[in-house]
Amino acid sequence: MILDAVIAAGLSPVLLVQAVRLRKRALLLPEAAGLRTGSTGSGTPLRVLIIGDSSAAGVGAEHQDAALAGQLALALAPHRQVTWQLVARTGATTADTFAGLDGIALEPADVAIIVLGVNDVTRGGPLPRWRRTHARLRSTIQQRTGARTLYISQIPPLGRFPLLPHPLRWLLGRRSLRFDTALRGDLAKEPHSRHVLLPDTLDPNDMARDGFHPGPRIYALWAKEMAHRILSDGP
Repeated sequence: MILDAVIAAGLSPVLLVQAVRLRKRALLLPEAAGLRTGSTGSGTPLRVLIIGDSSAAGVGAEHQDAALAGQLALALAPHRQVTWQLVARTGATTADTFAGLDGIALEPADVAIIVLGVNDVTRGGPLPRWRRTHARLRSTIQQRTGARTLYISQIPPLGRFPLLPHPLRWLLGRRSLRFDTALRGDLAKEPHSRHVLLPDTLDPNDMARDGFHPGPRIYALWAKEMAHRILSDGP
């Protein structure tokens, strides 16, 4: 961590130029269209809350049916009567998601899925503060929804994102790995929490046109893994 800070300080002029250029040329894609609540399937009822950032909101897919929420409902529907609620916003950090919960009517849930961390990594906040805020968020979601299990998605490995130039990609890659490692350690101490890996593919052909968000194929693979974990935990 100290080494990264020293390297970042030495590279700060280069990193600043790269960040400015990246913001100017980045393709801004909309959140997926479609409803953010729904019900489908048959069998034992399962209430699902999905909360998070632009990836949770489906940026990179045209419609929620092809994004995480829709694909997850599709994967669960043969086994459960799924009712789902999506609460997500492009650019959301863990801190402002937590702060905004007071103004959101969260429905009761059996399981909650959290997709956050990328914006915390890219904005440079300290890791200890982020861990505390994430823990408070998890606790609040569980208390307010009654969720028996929380599924927290892996923080994407930014070092493999085609949009990012080096050395910015290298630095954010190390930082995202450090954040995710800490998160995994925290979740291992909570019997009700699960760390869920992302699909092991970041092929540019499978990503969105912006080179930063998942495309429909990645969303589908991600949702299948999430559904597998949920169904494996039962009932």
